[in-house]
Amino acid sequence: MLPVERLNRIKELIQEKKNIKIAELSSELNVSEMTIHRDLKPLVEEGLIVKTFGGISLAESKPMEPNDTCIYCSRTINEKMAYRLILPNNKIEIACCAHCGLLRHQQLGDEVIQAICYDFFRQTTISAQLASFVMDTTIDMGCCQPQVLSFEWQDHAQKFVKGFGGNVYPFDEAMETVFNKMTGKNGCCHK
Repeated sequence: MLPVERLNRIKELIQEKKNIKIAELSSELNVSEMTIHRDLKPLVEEGLIVKTFGGISLAESKPMEPNDTCIYCSRTINEKMAYRLILPNNKIEIACCAHCGLLRHQQLGDEVIQAICYDFFRQTTISAQLASFVMDTTIDMGCCQPQVLSFEWQDHAQKFVKGFGGNVYPFDEAMETVFNKMTGKNGCCHK
C-alpha cells in the first residue's frame, strides 16, 4: 500500500472510530508502528488528529488556527508548548503551556480523560500524567509564569535542572505546586 493510500485509510478509520490505537492501525495497514507514526505527522500538523498515549483521537471539528487562544489565559497557542485536555464526547481543550494546562486540569478534575503535552527536549507528545515537570529554571520561554516545562523522562528533567536550575515534580505535585504558587504571593500568570 502506498503512503497516500495509507493516509486516506487512516483518515477513514479515525472518522469512523474517533479514537484508535497505533497498534491497531499497524495491524490494519500491515506496516510497522514507526511507519504509522510517520504517516500521522501530517495529520497532527493539519489539526485533524491529536496523538494520545498509545493512539490517536479525532480533533475537534475545526482544525486549530494560528489565532486560537489558550483556554485558561487567552494567550496565542505555541504548538510546541501546548497542553491538550481530552474530555468526554471528543471535546479537546488546548492550553498554551503546561502552566495553564495543569491549572485547567485541576479545575476539570475527573472530567479529563487524557492530557497530552510536549517533551521539552524531543518535541514529541507525551502523557502529562506520566511526565516530569520542571519549575523555577533560569530558562525563560516567554510564556506564563511560573514557567512549567514538561519532560517524558525524569532523568532528562534532572539533567536539565543541573544545567539551568529549578526543581523537578511528578504530575500530581506539579499541579499542586503551580496552583499554590498562583494562589500565594509567589507568582502571577503573565509576564
